[in-house]
Amino acid sequence: MVDSRITKLAQLLVYHSTKVKKGDKVIISSDVLAEPLIKEIYKLCMQQGAFPTVKIILPGLNYLYYKYAQDHQLKYYPKLTEEEARETDVFISIGADYNTREFTNLDHKKMALRTKTMDPISKIRLTKRWVGVDFPTQALAQDAGMSLDEYQDFLYGATNQDPKQMIKRLNALQAVVNKTKKVRIVGKETDLTFSINGMTARSEYATHNVPDGEVFTAPEKFSAQGHIKFTYPAIRAGNEVEGIRLEFSKGKIVKATAEKNEKFLTAMLDMDDGAKYLGEFGIGMNPMITVFTKNLLFDEKIGGTIHLAIGMAYPECIEKNKQNGNYSALHWDIVKDFRKEGGEVYFDGKLVQKNGKWVIKL
Repeated sequence: MVDSRITKLAQLLVYHSTKVKKGDKVIISSDVLAEPLIKEIYKLCMQQGAFPTVKIILPGLNYLYYKYAQDHQLKYYPKLTEEEARETDVFISIGADYNTREFTNLDHKKMALRTKTMDPISKIRLTKRWVGVDFPTQALAQDAGMSLDEYQDFLYGATNQDPKQMIKRLNALQAVVNKTKKVRIVGKETDLTFSINGMTARSEYATHNVPDGEVFTAPEKFSAQGHIKFTYPAIRAGNEVEGIRLEFSKGKIVKATAEKNEKFLTAMLDMDDGAKYLGEFGIGMNPMITVFTKNLLFDEKIGGTIHLAIGMAYPECIEKNKQNGNYSALHWDIVKDFRKEGGEVYFDGKLVQKNGKWVIKL
């Protein structure tokens, strides 16, 4: 018998997040460990009259690709995959890692090159209805410092919330952010300012990320000035980069250091010209996510945190100010936690958050 929490999550993804309807061409992609959730989503899509296709990634297959891929293979652009992306209406992606560190010792430049090669297809997918979610596995539980049972309770508690209640609070903050022109972040080894003038704030709940619970927008590309040190390690492709400190001048990262894995950070920043600029300013608002779990999908939603993404700005945030938006194949979020370190957030010179708590009414 299927866990009722899995059924509820599948319903959220199909009915709310992607609004699958009759005739939709749907791609469900995941690892084999997410079999129960894959089947529930597939069943619901069939009941909706859609055309679901399941794509399973075998454990270790991506590792083999990056270990043995030659330069011409990394630069190969799959036109067939592009055509498939254009013809697909809905993408549902389920993370179900069996080993979150399998890419740690691989060539970082290979991953950066492949990301850049596939960027046009990634951009096509962003124009469709899409959602990303994680399925609880032993690997994710281990990263979070929990048993699998504990992690299941945590994951389903964070994802299976009433969307209406969350949306109400998010919309209130979105309205405030949309009236703001300048942001200043002050805290431990941090004093950073940037403009969000003319940008669009978003506060969608569970439309693209599950769990959700953030308000996000895009800084103007050339506006960031100052420095910031992040609280938590940034993890990408199994590589954990700790103690990240970034210095900005006229929007560009002019100095980047890390206490651990600095070479990987440098490789990502060298991906393309846009990788050295900010693409997102996000504010965590999910009350059910209170601990850092080394899973960005959750960690960037922690209430009392902010996150900045280096690289690409989401198109919906720069639709009114495209000339000042950032474009890159990279989009990498890094989290700063004011609950742990103390600090303030200012909107147009007015204190709005102190030590992770709002001082304005939402």
